[in-house]
Amino acid sequence: MAQSNRLTKAERREQARKEAERLRKIQEAKEKRSRRILIVVVILVVALIAAAAIVIYRQANKTVLSDFEGPTPVAATEHGGIPFGAEGAGTRNEGAPELDLYVDFMCPACGQFEQVNGEDIATAVANGEVTVVYHPLGFLNRASQGTQYSTRSAAAFATVATEAPDKALDFLSELFAQQPEEGSTGLTDDEVAQIAVDAGVPQDVADQIGDGTYTEWVDKATEQAGNDGVSQTPTVKLNGEVWEGNWSQSGTLLSAIEDA
Repeated sequence: MAQSNRLTKAERREQARKEAERLRKIQEAKEKRSRRILIVVVILVVALIAAAAIVIYRQANKTVLSDFEGPTPVAATEHGGIPFGAEGAGTRNEGAPELDLYVDFMCPACGQFEQVNGEDIATAVANGEVTVVYHPLGFLNRASQGTQYSTRSAAAFATVATEAPDKALDFLSELFAQQPEEGSTGLTDDEVAQIAVDAGVPQDVADQIGDGTYTEWVDKATEQAGNDGVSQTPTVKLNGEVWEGNWSQSGTLLSAIEDA
């Protein structure tokens, strides 16, 4: 008598269970692959967004000096400033307020500013109470009968700040003390170099002033100052904000620094 090939009800249930288990495992494997793919895609998207954000941020904060490849003064910022701390040009007083000063060596008001506030600022810098960032500009080149005195004197200041950083503030003070009249031809390079020597700058550094090493940098810094909304000198910024106080009154700016 032939044996029946028909499955019992129990065998069919077991076969169906095994098939369901097989299909379940296949589905789980598919879901795991899908999750892995989704995680990889999310990571790639986040990385692309972060990279794009960095590029946008850098572009937004780019200045005309960001890609400048010419000679640049010591520790100069991309906004055309030279920082001064207790250790001289190119240093900062950590944790101290930051004072940005936009000046032109032909500007009479800048000379008055220095006369009223120069000593206070130098003392505060030496005592670690403030970091001052000087922005030497060429706004008044038009007022020196074609000699480009504003740019030349600014470039001279950059030279001294770089090569004789401990004498740069003394040199700045003397440049204003012997400031030529607006509308004159200004001082010659030799006269500026002599002022540097009289301020204690070594002769070999003073001899470099006529080279105009930082002339192009001054031009770029002047352009950037305009981009930063600076339209006149002196302009004073305290911790990044334009200071509207009365700098012509002795002690007012120093008090603002102390309050900051």
